[in-house]
Amino acid sequence: MKGDNNKNQYRVNDEIHAKEVRVAGENGAVVMPIQQALDMARQRELDLVEISPNAQPPVCRIIDYSKFLYQQKRHQKEMKQKQAKVEVKEIRFGPQTDEHDYAFKLKHAKEFLEEGNKVRAYVFFRGRSILFKEQGEVLLLRFANDLEDYGKVEALPKLEGKKMFLFMAPKKASGAKKSQQRADREKRDAEAEQAAEADEERRQAAVNLSNVKGADALRNLTFDEEGKE
Repeated sequence: MKGDNNKNQYRVNDEIHAKEVRVAGENGAVVMPIQQALDMARQRELDLVEISPNAQPPVCRIIDYSKFLYQQKRHQKEMKQKQAKVEVKEIRFGPQTDEHDYAFKLKHAKEFLEEGNKVRAYVFFRGRSILFKEQGEVLLLRFANDLEDYGKVEALPKLEGKKMFLFMAPKKASGAKKSQQRADREKRDAEAEQAAEADEERRQAAVNLSNVKGADALRNLTFDEEGKE
C-alpha cells in the first residue's frame, strides 16, 4: 500500500493491535481474530482498515485504503465548495425609505434568499436621523415579516454605532417545493423552446412565400418577353 499524508488518521493492516475485530461488509458484520481478517484482506488484495477503534471489538472494513482516502478528500473538498457558495448580501435602508425603494429592495432580498445566500439588512442613520431609530427598527421588523416565506431571522434588529442590523438566513426548500420549482422551470424552458420553433416555422414560411412570389414574377416576365417576340 502506498503511503499517504493522512496515514495516521486510521490504523491499517499490521497497525491494528486488537486481538479480534468486527469486520463490516455488505452482508453485515462478523467478529473474527485479527489474523483471519488480515488474511481475508490480503487474499482480496485490499487493506484492513480500522474504522471505529473505540468499539468493542473495533470495527474494521476491507477496502482499498488509497481509494478510501481519495474519496474522503474529495467529499471534504465538495463540502467546502458548497459552504463557500453561501454569500452574505447587504440591503441598505434609510430611516425614511419610501415604498417604491422598499419594494425594490424586498424583491432583491427574496432573490438572494432563494439562491441560498444570507441577507444582512441595515438602516443607516446619518447625523440627527439617529433620533428615528425606533422607526428603523419597525422597518427592519416589517422587512423580516415580508420575507418569512423565504428566510428565517438569525438575529433581531440591533443598533451598532450608526447602523441597525438584521440578519436573515435562507429557509431550506422542501422536496415538494424544489420539485415544483424544477417543474416550473422546465415548463418555462419548454414554452420558450416551442415559441422559438414557432418563430422559425413562421420565418421559413415567409422565405418560402417569398421564393414562390419570386418564381411567379420570373415566369410572368418570361411570358411577357415571349409574347412580345
